[in-house]
Amino acid sequence: MAATQRASGKELFGWAMFDFANSSYTTVIITVVFCVIFPKIIVGDSPEYRRGNLLWSVSLSISYLIVLLSAPLFGAIMDYTGSKKRFLFGSYLLTVFATAALFFVTPGDIVLGMAVIVLSNIGFSYSEAFVSSFLPELGPPEDLGRISGYAWGLGYFGGLFSTAIVMFGLAAGVVTLENFHNLRLVGPVTGAFFLVAALPTFLWVRERGAPRPLPRGENYLTVGFNRMAKTFREIREYRDLAVLLASFFFAYAGLSIVIAFAFIYGDQVVKWSGTTQIFMFVITQFTAAAGAFLFGVIQDRWGTKRTFILTLALWVIAVTLIYGVGGVTGFLNGLIGASLKEEQTFLVIGSIAGLGLGSTQSACRAMVGLFSPGTKSGEFFGLWSLAGRLSSVFGLMGLGLLQTVLGLRNAILICSLFFLISIFIVFFVDEKRGIAAATRHEGD
Repeated sequence: MAATQRASGKELFGWAMFDFANSSYTTVIITVVFCVIFPKIIVGDSPEYRRGNLLWSVSLSISYLIVLLSAPLFGAIMDYTGSKKRFLFGSYLLTVFATAALFFVTPGDIVLGMAVIVLSNIGFSYSEAFVSSFLPELGPPEDLGRISGYAWGLGYFGGLFSTAIVMFGLAAGVVTLENFHNLRLVGPVTGAFFLVAALPTFLWVRERGAPRPLPRGENYLTVGFNRMAKTFREIREYRDLAVLLASFFFAYAGLSIVIAFAFIYGDQVVKWSGTTQIFMFVITQFTAAAGAFLFGVIQDRWGTKRTFILTLALWVIAVTLIYGVGGVTGFLNGLIGASLKEEQTFLVIGSIAGLGLGSTQSACRAMVGLFSPGTKSGEFFGLWSLAGRLSSVFGLMGLGLLQTVLGLRNAILICSLFFLISIFIVFFVDEKRGIAAATRHEGD
């Protein structure tokens, strides 16, 4: 690995603050608020919103297709040119301004709404991969799980604070046409939060890569393609990374559905109240942060692979319980003589599931960092992004189409299948062999 010394506390905090900042986008726009506004207000195909849900899946899927086709190339170029911060800054500005542009999306502006979501999510997805490429440089291998978990856990507090501003400052929990004058401010407020909160990253995180001169007759695009081609020719040397990305493909297919549809599921299937929605958001932010911190420590001591498997098993159980929330509620009421409502049981299950929300992704990010030579970290995290975005298209479009036929409640079970497949594949990863391969190719 490139780094044998742990980075300074200030630099680690600066790097973690990007997770704090970008969680405002994924939480407010993708998971909690705008994902409900889009089908209910922008599309408005009540009572079941199946068209709105499908178009939401299509919008996210288009953005992920664009990212998966380009992120590895950009990663290879920024490795060669030593310009990770410049690429990160560009993706950050795209996310901020495209998110703020949601202000101009009004009821019935379906195409405009989809276009702005596509642009903003492209910027977010690039930034997630670009900032992660700094991880192998921030500490020795035995510290990467803890560093990744610390940042991912801090991110949930960013999601909590930004969503609290939107939900309470703008009354965005009231998703009605009458409240649209407040709802249209969700994008600008989220963009402003991202803009300010990410500044420590650009102030304190160091650019350690050194630019290399262009070979005669080549440009940055050809250099990027040539580096990618070399990596694919040598893929047997990185077979543990390849197997890990295959496992992550199915894990993130399930996670992308959870992230994009959890609050839609609560709204449309469980029929929760506004109060339960707020409780779900607040509690899951804390449990997700706790899970990321806790599993970050566990994975450095117990092994990243085992930790990854444990979080996936947690998801299989949670999704299955969410599907059967009615039966679980009835069972509990009969067992303890209570009069619980489905939304209350859903709240408890969702809160427990929150433990795996950050830890699953953080554990995989740490493992990619372990398997990445420092001179290829941008490229390898681009491949990580490719696997994640391709899986998001696969998962979201699968769920979007299934729910038009089976309904959202039945379609959600596909997540459990994805997590089970991921567990099976990751058993073939050898952590020690993957780290050894990264060490051999340091300096390529």
